[in-house]
This record gives sequence, C-alpha cells and structure tokens, in this order.
Amino acid sequence: MPSDIPCPQRWFDDYEAGERFTFGSTMIDEAEIIEFGRKFDPQPFHIDPEAARDTVYGRLIASGWHTGSIMMRLLGEHLLGPSSMGSPGLDELRWLAPVHPGDRLTLVVEVLELRPSRSKPDRGIVKMAHELVNQHGTTVVRSVANMMIARRLSEEKPAS
Repeated sequence: MPSDIPCPQRWFDDYEAGERFTFGSTMIDEAEIIEFGRKFDPQPFHIDPEAARDTVYGRLIASGWHTGSIMMRLLGEHLLGPSSMGSPGLDELRWLAPVHPGDRLTLVVEVLELRPSRSKPDRGIVKMAHELVNQHGTTVVRSVANMMIARRLSEEKPAS
C-alpha cells in the first residue's frame, strides 16, 4: 500500500513504484511569457503577440524552457523536501503542446522505478515521470527524471 506520508516529508524508502500524485496548478499570463522569452528565448512567438500571429502557432506561446521551469517550481513547492539530493539527469524531455496565455497548468507525477544506490547506501534513485497538464487535460510537457533521494536513517521516524 502506498505511503500516506506527504511527499515533501518522504525519503527514498517511503516511495512505491506506480504511485501517482497531482499537485498545485498555476495560471500562465501573457506578461510572464514575454518576460521569460525576452530574457531566455527571444523568438517572435515568445516575445511579440503581433509577430506571433504570423508564425505556425498563430499566437503567443510560452517557451518550452519556461514550461520546464514552471514544472520545476511546482516540484519544489509540492514534492521535494529535505531528502532531495538533486538529479543526475533526465531520460526524457518532450514539449507536447503549446502553452498559451490564460492556460492553467497542473503537475502530475508518477513513480516509475526505485533503485537503491549500490555505491552509496544513504540514497537511491527514484525515476519519476513529471507532466504538466493544461485545463483541457492535454499534457503540454513531459519529463522522466532520475531523482536522488536520501534514505531514512534507522533512528528517523516518519512524520504523521
């Protein structure tokens, strides 16, 4: 049976493959899309609503890197806690649908696999699929990440 410990308080040993979580949501606005685009991805469809009309997208869209950053923020707010030790990388990153001003994005996480470290017994790798889903139920970005999560020390007790 999956753990009832809230995710930010979980350690490696508290996760189970197959668990799914839905976290938070955030509304995307035009000013945020333009600000991120100007700073990090200055393409017309990210920074200029008028010019975006003449692109394949027909209107302003968020940078894929912006949506990845939103996903990371939601992970930090709702999933990651003191047991998080970073990540050695992603196995997958896919931008599946454009994100427009006014979209509401929700984070869905699935635990795919657990691997205790062979060389460092204080941690393990939790492979997770992360998806941002818009208000229409469309997945707009998906990543599969390998998260280094600390193991619970024997004297530590789970929070209730």
